[in-house]
Amino acid sequence: MTSLDRDNAVADVLVVGEALVDVVTTSDGVTQDHPGGSGANVAVALGRLGRPVRYAASYADDARGQALAAHLAGSGVRMACDPHVLARTSTAQATITADGSATYVFDLEWKLGEVSVGTPRFVHIGSLAPVLSPGAETVFDLLDGLPDSTRVLYDINMRPTLTGTGQEIVARIERAAAYADVVKASDEDLETLYPGVGLDKAAARLLELGAGAVAVTRGGDGASWITGEGRIDVEAEKVTVVDTIGAGDTFSAGLVDALWDDFERDRREVLAHGVRAAAVTVSRAGANPPTRAELEGWTP
Repeated sequence: MTSLDRDNAVADVLVVGEALVDVVTTSDGVTQDHPGGSGANVAVALGRLGRPVRYAASYADDARGQALAAHLAGSGVRMACDPHVLARTSTAQATITADGSATYVFDLEWKLGEVSVGTPRFVHIGSLAPVLSPGAETVFDLLDGLPDSTRVLYDINMRPTLTGTGQEIVARIERAAAYADVVKASDEDLETLYPGVGLDKAAARLLELGAGAVAVTRGGDGASWITGEGRIDVEAEKVTVVDTIGAGDTFSAGLVDALWDDFERDRREVLAHGVRAAAVTVSRAGANPPTRAELEGWTP
C-alpha cells in the first residue's frame, strides 16, 4: 500500500477513553458541573474541528450521563459502542487554583461494551484507557485488531492519584506506547513515568519501545517533537490562562487534525497547530475546545 493509498483508505477517527463530569470548584469557591473526561474532550475537539469522529466510552443513563451524551452529540460525535454499562456516571472533583491549574479527585469506573472498530484513519487512546482495568484489557484487544492502515496516537496523560505509579502501570503505559505512531505526553507525565531521567531520555525510552515519535507539551515553554533523528521545539502562545482543563486533550486533537491529510506534514507546523488549539482552550473556562472557525479567527 502506498502512502497516498494508506491516507485515503479510511475516513474517520476512533477515540477511546474515559468520559466523566468535571465538578469544578473555582478559586472563588463557585462549583459547577462540566461534561468532560480525557477521551470525551479529544472527541469533542475533533468534532468541533469538523473531523468525523466516533467515540468508545462508558457512562450511566443518569442525569450526568445524559449531559455527557448531549455534549458529545452537540459537537457531532457518534458513539462506537453502547455507553450504558455503568451504574453511575464517573466524576472528577476539579479544584482550580489562582494560576489556573487544576487538581483532581476521581470517582471513576472504566470499562467498555462491545466496540465497533471499523477501519478508522486514526485511533486516539489516552489517559486511563490502557491502564485501568477492566477497560484496559478491551483497549489492548482493540489495538491488536486494528488494520495496518490505521495510525495510532497515544496520550499518556497520567493520573497517579487514581492509578498509582507502580511497575504494573508503567508496564501498561509502555505496552500502549509500542503501538503508537505518535505518543503525546506532558513534561510532567514523563517525569512521573521516569523520575529524574529528563525529558529527552524519557522520550528516547518510549522510542526504543517502538513509538514512531514523541510529542511533548511543556506548558508555557511550548511543545517538542522528538524522534530518533532529533528534536523540534515550538514556543507557546502568549495567553491569559483561565484554567488548564482539557488543554492537553485539545493539543492531542490538534495533532490528529494537523496530520489528517498528510502524515508527513512539517512537524513544526503540526506542533504549532496543536499549541494554538490548546491556547484557545486555556483562555476560557472548562474543557471548551475551539471550532474550526474560532481557531482560524482567534488572536491571543
